[in-house]
Amino acid sequence: MRRFELAVVGAGPAGLAAAIEAGSAGVRTVVIDENLKPGGQLFKQIHKFFGSSEHQAGTRGFEIGRRMLSTLSDTGVEVWLDSQVYGLFPGWTLAVNRGDRHEKVQADRVLLATGASENSIPFPGWTLPGVMGAGAAQTMINVHRVLPGSDVVMVGSGNVGLIVSYQLLQAGANVVAVVEAAPKIGGYGVHASKLRRAGVPIYRSHTVLRATGPGRVAEVTIGMLDESWRPVSGSERTFRADTICLAVGLTPLAELAWMAGCEFIHNSRLGGFIPVHNREMETTTAGLFVAGDITGVEEASSAMEEGRLAGLAAASSLGRIGRAEAESRMQRVWDRLCQLREGPFGVHRRQAKDDILRKFEVRAGDCATSEKPAAGKECAG
Repeated sequence: MRRFELAVVGAGPAGLAAAIEAGSAGVRTVVIDENLKPGGQLFKQIHKFFGSSEHQAGTRGFEIGRRMLSTLSDTGVEVWLDSQVYGLFPGWTLAVNRGDRHEKVQADRVLLATGASENSIPFPGWTLPGVMGAGAAQTMINVHRVLPGSDVVMVGSGNVGLIVSYQLLQAGANVVAVVEAAPKIGGYGVHASKLRRAGVPIYRSHTVLRATGPGRVAEVTIGMLDESWRPVSGSERTFRADTICLAVGLTPLAELAWMAGCEFIHNSRLGGFIPVHNREMETTTAGLFVAGDITGVEEASSAMEEGRLAGLAAASSLGRIGRAEAESRMQRVWDRLCQLREGPFGVHRRQAKDDILRKFEVRAGDCATSEKPAAGKECAG
């Protein structure tokens, strides 16, 4: 059995950020990830980040990932790739399938940064080859340099659907249409405008009715939805397309937190069931921290900030950082997080996060504090 002070599960943006903070403080840390390469979503993101200079605005995701890996290499943190954590047991013992052998890890603290999985929707023909998640298509074009198909219908107009559609165009595919069931486009207007300028139609209040073969997707039929979300007869349109990409949301991957006995809260705005946690990202199970999409689906910038919070908190709880210093540094992270949760898109995520923090405080019996939004201590307004 290998022993560490901190075991981080997940080497995506949140996990790397947490490991950098903990490792830099001298915490003996291991990062475990099932993939062959670290970095998670960052290495699929060829677009430039938004926000301020503090959020690395103007820098492409894969460049941020490279910097993080370079920083991590100086901390002494061990990184185990091609390794799956399949059990989390009392005493913080992790069961790990590492390559062709099983191994146990015992840690003083555990930090889950396990990310999220893509949602799907069923429709006639959805099991045909050529139907895939938008994230899978993004991996194919940006990591493996392979087009998933020639003519693509994108389902979903959130930021993932819009950004991946544009990246498919850049890679040489023909994006036939973006289809959105809601009356409004879900993602940023700047992304939708880029697609429209490129001649890609966006059909709002529409859904996929069926995909037909033979053998794989060859045609896609969409139809309009009425106010009750029912297809409108006679509104069908059929496109020649060999690929359907589904960008219909993400669900936090929280199985290990369930296994550890954490208390959960359901929040549809953040993707489903979320482990209840406090402002330092510690769950209702003492010693278990969470960060990134497992705490609610947001963007990579927020995931990295939450990772820093969790890494600092874990290091402080292990006595590697003094309490006053840790609180001061965590407040600076909160200030940046608050900036990311402003505006018409961010405010909804902030309100949803408030609910989670409030739930933790109510559970702790701090009724006086629970009468106001918990995150109000961090985010003014």
